[in-house]
Amino acid sequence: MKIKYSKIIPFKGFYAINLFGTLFIREEYKEQPISETTLNHESIHTAQMKEMWYVFFYIWYFIEWLLLLFSVGKDAYYWISFEREAYDNEDNLKYLETRKPFSWFKYYGKK
Repeated sequence: MKIKYSKIIPFKGFYAINLFGTLFIREEYKEQPISETTLNHESIHTAQMKEMWYVFFYIWYFIEWLLLLFSVGKDAYYWISFEREAYDNEDNLKYLETRKPFSWFKYYGKK
């Protein structure tokens, strides 16, 4: 995974964002080592992006977030199926070796 440090991406107040398989980290965090857990979490997102041909990942992500915003409010981000898979498995550094395609879908619609 490519890692780039930026003053602009992500927005101030956020640590990192994965865009099309490139991890953008706020420049003020450049001296801090990136944890294995964070790298694994973002690698899970990259696998999700690849299997959905990137564009469909972002479309689904946004629509799911928008729908959840109306049902669970400000915590919508944590209920997105992609995030739930990544958070549930970020500590398992071997997860991607055994992950089945579209594993995020089992989290869809479950609360």
